[in-house]
Amino acid sequence: MRASTVLLCFVVLIQLFAGQTDARSSSPWQTLSGDAPLVIARGGFSGLFPESSFNAYIFAKQISVAGAALWCDVQLTKDGAGICFPDLKLNNASTVESVYPKGQKSYKVNGVSTQGWFTIDFSLGDLSNVSLIRGILSRTEKFDGIYSILPVEYLFTQIKPEFFWLNVQHDAFYAQQNLSMASFLISASRTVSIDYISSPEVNFFRKIAGRFGRNGPIFVFQFLGTEDFEPTTNQTYGSILSNLTFVKTFASGILVPKSYILRLDDKQYLQPPRSLVQDAHKAGLQVHVSGFANDIDIAHNYSSDPVSEYLSFVDNGDFSVDGVLSDFPITASSSIECFSHLGKNAIKQVDFLVISKNGASGDYPGCTDLAYDKAIKDGADVIDCSVQMSSDGIPFCSRSIDLSNSTMISQTPFAQRSTHVPEISSNNGIYTFSLTWAEIRNLTPAIANPYRVYNIFRNPNEKNSGKLILLSEFLNLAKNLTSLSGVLISVENAVYLREKQGLDVVKAVLDTLMETGYSNGTAKTKVMIQSTNSSVLVNFRKQSKYETVYKVEEKIVDISDSAIEDINKFANAVVIGKESVFSLFDSFITRQTKVVEKLQKSKLPVYVELFQNEFVSQPFDFFSDPTVEINSYITGVGINGIITEFPFTAARYRRNRCLGEKELPLYMAPVKPGTFVQLFRALPPAEAPTPVFNDDDVTEPPLPPVTAKSPTSAPGTSSTNAQAPRPSGQTRLTLSLRLSVFASLLLL
Repeated sequence: MRASTVLLCFVVLIQLFAGQTDARSSSPWQTLSGDAPLVIARGGFSGLFPESSFNAYIFAKQISVAGAALWCDVQLTKDGAGICFPDLKLNNASTVESVYPKGQKSYKVNGVSTQGWFTIDFSLGDLSNVSLIRGILSRTEKFDGIYSILPVEYLFTQIKPEFFWLNVQHDAFYAQQNLSMASFLISASRTVSIDYISSPEVNFFRKIAGRFGRNGPIFVFQFLGTEDFEPTTNQTYGSILSNLTFVKTFASGILVPKSYILRLDDKQYLQPPRSLVQDAHKAGLQVHVSGFANDIDIAHNYSSDPVSEYLSFVDNGDFSVDGVLSDFPITASSSIECFSHLGKNAIKQVDFLVISKNGASGDYPGCTDLAYDKAIKDGADVIDCSVQMSSDGIPFCSRSIDLSNSTMISQTPFAQRSTHVPEISSNNGIYTFSLTWAEIRNLTPAIANPYRVYNIFRNPNEKNSGKLILLSEFLNLAKNLTSLSGVLISVENAVYLREKQGLDVVKAVLDTLMETGYSNGTAKTKVMIQSTNSSVLVNFRKQSKYETVYKVEEKIVDISDSAIEDINKFANAVVIGKESVFSLFDSFITRQTKVVEKLQKSKLPVYVELFQNEFVSQPFDFFSDPTVEINSYITGVGINGIITEFPFTAARYRRNRCLGEKELPLYMAPVKPGTFVQLFRALPPAEAPTPVFNDDDVTEPPLPPVTAKSPTSAPGTSSTNAQAPRPSGQTRLTLSLRLSVFASLLLL
């Protein structure tokens, strides 16, 4: 072992979270025993660290719920030693190819000729120079080559897991090579406390039956694919599933893939659940489920939210599985202990604003009636409208001034109205001010798919559902809803619309607010006007008493006192991007900036955007879990509100019971910035110099007067009097740094 590296990593991980122990929930469970489902950490915390590495195991033990089990895939070496490694073939997740370039051999595995570097061709001593690497290329490579392969006994004595689960995947293969897995386990059990043993081979259980004594491990039969053949009975696992009484003769539980219980159709939507859990419980068998990972594409029904997936297996009102096998045990732990059995009327444990981004635009096309209806249903406090103007001066809601970004207009005859407007974009677009509202209202909306490059698509069944609505319809929708505290109206491109199109978006918004009963701040529903242009907010302040919100598009790491003083003159709150709160290096957090602290000291609430559920939108520090990300911004930083395309996830977070505990359990403690960077870098990475955001970045000349549009002028005509837009920050069009990392991984 690399003792110094392991010791350093151990100390750092101990300091990762603030918190101690947790208590089991007293909520009733529909498991076989009536206890909470077991969290099983597959190879430790294999979603971040190389599977079966020291740090993966120690970290899983640290941040999992009390009583979690650590899973070890047992393989045998040439000299009969047992190691924790995910596969028969070492080349799948280690550096063995570079250490032993001539070590490749061919064996028959389950009757299939297979090539690779097999564990049986190396002694335990041979493997001392081989290091573990990630087995899934979309995961971070930063911890590759650091950790050694662990013998089973070493892992147990060093980590001391509360429950130890050994999985034996290929007993028949080892027997063919004159190696006995049963003998190894019996010998190891003299020094290792084995709590669970699983295997997909019936004959293996016959070998070890009765050999561990009365208090021996629990035997769990693992089901593979329904069409795969079990080697002992020569039956498919699907056929064995219909004879659970047979399984009960040699096992106390079963381990099945998720699809055995909740199937997906061809479009990745859930089908009605099977009765397997109830049937197994009737037969006296526990049901454990495999295949849980935050960084894979899950059913569209879950809106890319892994907590929702766990809850569908453990808290659905009809059944609860007895255990979940997960690469990300932090999410399994919080799902079971913090979010299960909450109920619709569970009280809020923490107070912050949940502000929608174009409604629930992660589930429906943004700024449509359906997106707003779902945002309200999902618990948003504030719903938002990005106001655009039609050519006949009608204000309506659309996530983009370019209709080709938000509708299917490119497939209509209106596509010929595409034009170049350099004041707005370097690309051609079909702009709202080129069509009348009568032409726009019947356009088919299109859902945003920001991660199409990774083959991640949002709710395809509803990708063109809903209809665009007027600003007046949006305001009437929100006016009488007691569940909403306010509306946020975003106003952009005001200078261009005034000078080039003869459209006064400020006046249009104010007139519509008056017409719909939001009389200058007297309505019950609070009105917030947001803009990236201080001149727009100053203009609103002169004409109304509505609250104003200044949006800083640029990524900033610091802000001057003079800039804050200027912002206070025209804004009641500030919106900043996530990277203005946490600085990143290679998709890992390096530090927390002082921006939020400075703004809040000046009595300016801070709202942060953009929160999304897709795992590629988050730094690795948040474990591909949007709830962990939200928690780190709310509990860790203390921001006042989040702007999200998935309001349900944020609204549910506020009600989780763990936030009400005196000491936060480790799986609900905020991530400490810089924790993981220091595991693979001795010194913090040097950051490129970023200018301080100062008053020159805030101050703008007053809005120009409305200039009547010439009948012959084209939308893209240049003007020497036009005010050039300030450079937009990284948040508008460019992909995040995380995406660049994943793009490079895809090319490996």
